[in-house]
Amino acid sequence: MGVILEAVELKKTFPIKGWLGKTKGAVSAVHDVSFSLKEQSTIGIVGESGCGKSTLARLIMRLIEPDQGKVLFRGKDILTLSGAELQSVRKKIQMVFQNPYSSINPKLTIIDNVAFSLWENGVSKQEARKKANYYLEAVGLPRSYATRYPSSLSGGQRQRVAIARALVLEPEIIIADEAVSALDKSVQAQVLNLLQELKTEFSLSLVFISHDLNVVEYISDEVMVMYLGKVVEKGIANQIYETPNHPYTRALLNSVPSMEVGVSTLNNSPITGELPSPMNPPSGCRFRTRCPHAIEQCSNMYPPEIEIRTGQKVSCILYESSSREKVLL
Repeated sequence: MGVILEAVELKKTFPIKGWLGKTKGAVSAVHDVSFSLKEQSTIGIVGESGCGKSTLARLIMRLIEPDQGKVLFRGKDILTLSGAELQSVRKKIQMVFQNPYSSINPKLTIIDNVAFSLWENGVSKQEARKKANYYLEAVGLPRSYATRYPSSLSGGQRQRVAIARALVLEPEIIIADEAVSALDKSVQAQVLNLLQELKTEFSLSLVFISHDLNVVEYISDEVMVMYLGKVVEKGIANQIYETPNHPYTRALLNSVPSMEVGVSTLNNSPITGELPSPMNPPSGCRFRTRCPHAIEQCSNMYPPEIEIRTGQKVSCILYESSSREKVLL
C-alpha cells in the first residue's frame, strides 16, 4: 500500500517570554522530524514525557504551525492550504485526545457530542444524529446511551464517545495522542482492541502516540522513537522490539519489567541521569549526556540517519564506524 501521510523535516521552537515580554530563551520541541505512514497501517510514536510527541501531533493537525517542514497528505502539503481546501483535509485527519474527562463537552448529551462537528459542517440535526447513532454503536455504545450526559459514563465509555466523534466525519487517518494513558489497564485493552477493529472496519490509518512501550508494541506496525524533539530510531515494530539499536531505545526497553518468568532483560543498563532541559539541549547527539556509549565525537554533530537493515533506521554515530559492534554488545 502507498504512503498516505508524510512529515518532512518538521521543526518547532517555542519562545520563552520574560516578565517584560522579552524573549529570554526557547524550547526546542520538535527538531527535523520526518516519518511516513502507510495506508491502513499504524505507526507508534514513543518516548519519555517532553520528547515532543504531542507537539508533533499538533503540527500534523495544524493546531500549531511549524517553523519549517512539510506535512504531506496524499502528496499534498497541507501547510500550504487554507479555506475550504484546508477544511476538507482536516475532515480526513481526526484526533483523539488523552483525557476523556476534558475532551468532550459535559453540557451536551452523548449523541450531540458526536453530532456537533456535523452540524458545524452544515448537516441537519436529524441527519447528524442518525449518523452519530451509527458510530456510537460502532464503538460499542448502544442507543440507550445517546441521551445520557458524559458525567454518567466511565472513562472508557467517554473515550469511546471521543472515538465516535472522530469517526463521524469519516476520516482516513486518526491520531491517538495518549488516548489510553488515563484509563485503567483492563479498560486500555478494551479500547486498544476497539481501535484495531475500527481500523479494519473503516480502512483507517493510525498515528498512535504513547509513552507506554507495551501498548505501542501491541498496536503498531511501525515504531518511531523520539528523544528531546529528535528521532533516534524508527522501523518495523517487531524489529525495533527484538533488536533495538540506539542506546536510548535499548534503555527504554530495559526500563519495562518483563511479566514472563525466566525472561532476562537486554544486556544494557536502563536510563540513568536526568533529562536535559529542552531550553538548552546538549550539542551534537542529544542523548549523549545519558548514553553509556558516548564518545567525544558525539558532542560535535548530530548523527545522520543510517539504515541498519531494511525497514530499520537509527541515528547514532557509533554506526558510522568500526565501533558499531560496541552498541550491540
